Amino acid sequence: MGLFSIFKKSDAAPAPQSSNDDDEAARLAANSEAERQQQQARQREIARATAMKIDAIESAMTFDIFNEPEPAWGSQRAARPARPKAAAHADGGPGTEALADLPTTLLLRDDDLPQAAVAAETAPVVEEIAILYANGQGAVAEQLLSASLADAAGDRTVWWMLFDLYQAGGQRERFDNLSIDYASTFETSPPPWNAPAALAAASPGFAGLTPTEAFAGVLDGHIADQLQRLQQSAAASPVLRLEFSRVTAVEAAGCALLLDTLRKLQARQHELILVGADGLAALIRDGIAVGRRDDTEAPWLLLLELLQLLNREKEFEETGMDYCVTFEVSPPSFTAPHQVATATDQHVSASPDRFMLPPQLEGQLGPLLGQIQHYADQYQTLVFDCSRLTRIDYTCANQLHASLAQLGKKIEFRDVNHLVTALLRLLGYADIARIYPHKY
Repeated sequence: MGLFSIFKKSDAAPAPQSSNDDDEAARLAANSEAERQQQQARQREIARATAMKIDAIESAMTFDIFNEPEPAWGSQRAARPARPKAAAHADGGPGTEALADLPTTLLLRDDDLPQAAVAAETAPVVEEIAILYANGQGAVAEQLLSASLADAAGDRTVWWMLFDLYQAGGQRERFDNLSIDYASTFETSPPPWNAPAALAAASPGFAGLTPTEAFAGVLDGHIADQLQRLQQSAAASPVLRLEFSRVTAVEAAGCALLLDTLRKLQARQHELILVGADGLAALIRDGIAVGRRDDTEAPWLLLLELLQLLNREKEFEETGMDYCVTFEVSPPSFTAPHQVATATDQHVSASPDRFMLPPQLEGQLGPLLGQIQHYADQYQTLVFDCSRLTRIDYTCANQLHASLAQLGKKIEFRDVNHLVTALLRLLGYADIARIYPHKY
């Protein structure tokens, strides 16, 4: 057969296709239809994912708006210059950009500020969970919170309440699992583990004024008087608060003094609340260098002490190796901190003396009401520290509300967990006080 005869047209009629060919054609058609349906499903999934990401972005923008630093009593925010209005949403409401351009004081009056934590669509379930938790039904509250995560969409309140429930119960593993889901959902860092349960166990009966020393400016030899006052307060109080948020620079002499005091307080097993300790650690780190042997090791040792108090073991070990290289000595070994908590700076303009509430309030308030009355007789603005308060039951919450309403004072609740915040808001505390949940 010639080469070109292969391509020559044939006048013969084509042979009929076999049944196998028909089956093959049907199979290909079915596969094509299945692929088309799969492609449509993928497109729908992409569309849903895009919509969820847009919701998450808008939620994050709203979160940023409502988490500006808290206003001090009597403070005024300067009005921002007027800007062109952003386009409205399709439903006629203002766009997110338009809301972002407004001063926070216009978005929320001072009395309304605590209400911003819960979106309207989740408020009913949040209130139900708050009541269940207040009545000691933590397991049921956890089930409802877990079931509500999928419906929470861009609202993070339910997530925060579940984080607080796990921290109050010391459930680290569940907290870590939730952190992974949170980071995946909101594409941001999850809250840190800072359970109040261990601190509450250290001095469960303590309630009252928390001695506070706030350091500012340069941390140098002049802090000796403050540290002496702090140690005098330690003789009468198991809980002490140290604030470093306003420290702008450090010197070796100040580092040595503070290091000695922190070691003494830890040796006496005092409960410490540190504000701005991470910022102080950053300042110290900026002033030292690996391989540069300064006149004293105090800044290095204070940095290691702060990292230990912050329970940052990995950073402690890395800094310890740098210290070893620099001074050619063995670094200190890491020891888990004893009764140490951290808190964010709240910019309180009133007296720094806060009244710390106990870990739990159940049944009747009893002698605590007398202590609160004594506190109210000394200060015009009452600042209640709720950093250790894990739960207050319904009866106590109503009793406390009635007592505070009669005082006629300016009242603040600081560092409140989100489960307690929801209950206080439900019972009308926003009418007599400012409620500031702790920030996640």
